[in-house]
Amino acid sequence: MSFKYTPATLRKLEQLYEEARYTVRYEKGSFTSGYCILEDRRVVVINRFLAIEGRINALVEILPTISINEQELSSEMLKWLQQLNANTLGNHPGIQTGLELE
Repeated sequence: MSFKYTPATLRKLEQLYEEARYTVRYEKGSFTSGYCILEDRRVVVINRFLAIEGRINALVEILPTISINEQELSSEMLKWLQQLNANTLGNHPGIQTGLELE
């Protein structure tokens, strides 16, 4: 599965984080990587000056580093996450394959 860098894809990724009980915020900041993760509060902060492509890339890059409980996801989101993991994350340079599903 490949995806396009569109607002719809960004909304779908934001929905995935929401179902995983993470809050995605777009804030001003000097993040070296373009994002920051507050693990204890389950908050992901993305640099608000990033374009849609940068925001999507940041959210995809974060996925392998967070804990996602698959029972909390809707069947549609779980299926999309598994496809994303199998195809996109596996082919993305510098990103580990295999999400941590509890």
